[in-house]
Amino acid sequence: MTSGCLFCAIVAGEAPAHVVLDEPELVGFLDVRPVFKGHVLLVPRAHVVTLPDLPAALRDPFLEAGQRLASVMTTDLEAQGSFVAMNNTVSQSVPHLHLHVVPRTKGDGLRGFFWPRTTYADEAEAASYAERIRSGLRAPGS
Repeated sequence: MTSGCLFCAIVAGEAPAHVVLDEPELVGFLDVRPVFKGHVLLVPRAHVVTLPDLPAALRDPFLEAGQRLASVMTTDLEAQGSFVAMNNTVSQSVPHLHLHVVPRTKGDGLRGFFWPRTTYADEAEAASYAERIRSGLRAPGS
């Protein structure tokens, strides 16, 4: 854990988050400023700044979890697809490696790399999205 890192604080349970994936090496949680509702950030528990810094032993688990989250976007959030991306240093608002997994639907307005942000109506709505994602990750075949 790195002092002052928001994502390390979330991983440690010291900062609030709607956690959707909690595994020995990885944590996934809702983005507080989602592109679209259900937008998840996947992070390694260990403080890693960029993708090139990710230890080889975490590459497969990280990508596999990203695949599962992308699948949940279509099966449990009823999106038509997903947008999966990460920034390394430039535009990386928190210097802790994180993979964005965003539900997408045709005509949703997302164009290129312009990411308009939205908000959840309240904590109950955010909790509902988090539960749907958790549920999908627990389902057989997910």
